[in-house]
Amino acid sequence: MIKKFALIGAAGYIAPRHLKAIKETGNTLVVAMDVNDSVGIMDNHFPEAEFFTEFEQFEAFVEDQKLLGNKLDYVAICSPNYLHAPHMKYALKNGIDVICEKPLVLTTEDLDMLKQYEDQFGAKINSILQLRLHPAIIELKRRVQSAPIDKVFDVELTYMTSRGKWYLKSWKGVDDKSGGVATNIGVHFYDMLHFIFGRVVKNEVHFRDEKTSAGYLEFEKARVRWFLSIDADNLPDNAIQGEKLTYRSIRIEEEELEFSGGFTDLHTQSYQRIINGEGFGVEENRAAIETVQNIRTSALTLQPEHVHPLLAKVINRQLR
Repeated sequence: MIKKFALIGAAGYIAPRHLKAIKETGNTLVVAMDVNDSVGIMDNHFPEAEFFTEFEQFEAFVEDQKLLGNKLDYVAICSPNYLHAPHMKYALKNGIDVICEKPLVLTTEDLDMLKQYEDQFGAKINSILQLRLHPAIIELKRRVQSAPIDKVFDVELTYMTSRGKWYLKSWKGVDDKSGGVATNIGVHFYDMLHFIFGRVVKNEVHFRDEKTSAGYLEFEKARVRWFLSIDADNLPDNAIQGEKLTYRSIRIEEEELEFSGGFTDLHTQSYQRIINGEGFGVEENRAAIETVQNIRTSALTLQPEHVHPLLAKVINRQLR
């Protein structure tokens, strides 16, 4: 049976992947909403879908459809991070299942409240944790699980994606709205590390400003030095030229994990799993949300032992 979707945040960067996933899974978009009206991408997928720039109009349309016997099956949420929780609550109160982009929410308190909404209204939250579906990640998880029981892997995570001046002037540059750099560009990596290496046992933050964050995470099966940044000055010479300069590296025991390919259909795979009843729910997000919440709020560790090698470059530049 064809599932009926709404999409909140249709003008956002990630929305085209959701539109494509709805289409490729054989379903339909009934209505979309965004405060911005630059949503011409919808014509490539669902030109007949209704569209609103005011949430009240969207809300009224959805409720009218329910009265007319055309209740939606899913609300897909691609809105700014700080709006995920209220938008999910709206869908749940109307008995509509949710598919929400990462980060699901910004705090564990929000997770707890959303569980109550699920229990009260009988609808379910599903999240996009697409790295869990990547073949290279699945293979690495298998390798870790088959290693000797006392084996602890040494891991170095580096992710840099340069952003222009607009970034810090948008909601993404406001910690209370985006969760900061570690949340906005890193939450899916922390989920991936938890997925592969197990429970978090130590979380140190070595550096944190509006563009860069670095620290050390210890999992049951890994010791991870990590470095995340949107500052182009931190990029190495071999950064990837494209839509924006990027550099991504995950080294495990001096071996580079190659997973640059294989991303093109992971949202579609995520949607199909959700429709099949195999989505990742609230609790699957808890470890990553706890991790980024601690990174955002913890005091810096002074004179740390496990320091990412790029951090010295950042500190030296600041001291000049």
